[in-house]
Amino acid sequence: MISLLAKRRFGAARVAARVNEAENAWLFDQEWGVDVAVPAATLLISLIEEATGATETVALLRLSKAGVEVMETAITEDPRAAGRRLGEIVLPPGTVVATVVRDGRPTVPRPEVRLLPGDELLLVSHAATEQEIHAAFQ
Repeated sequence: MISLLAKRRFGAARVAARVNEAENAWLFDQEWGVDVAVPAATLLISLIEEATGATETVALLRLSKAGVEVMETAITEDPRAAGRRLGEIVLPPGTVVATVVRDGRPTVPRPEVRLLPGDELLLVSHAATEQEIHAAFQ
């Protein structure tokens, strides 16, 4: 209904709707004012939330068969992580740093790597939440 209102009442030129339940996807069509239906499970939603500044830590991918989640976090100016060596950061149990991306280039996450503001870390975990990862680095 919100999509239909946006289209008809407020004249939205293009309406994208998030589909939370896959079995309801058939409802999200032009007849209901939806131009683009985006499944909630897609990586796109996480990327949009990250780009809008919703959080510095975001889950990127869940690998259900492997039982792990891939998350990204950014190092801010906060002294909790900035300037510290990766080996000094206490990670939640079952979590490893897959790479440190600096200036658009991934590097091997050695313990002696000093974290700098702007660094982005990709982490893999089977148990940690986004909040726990955020707390470790922010």
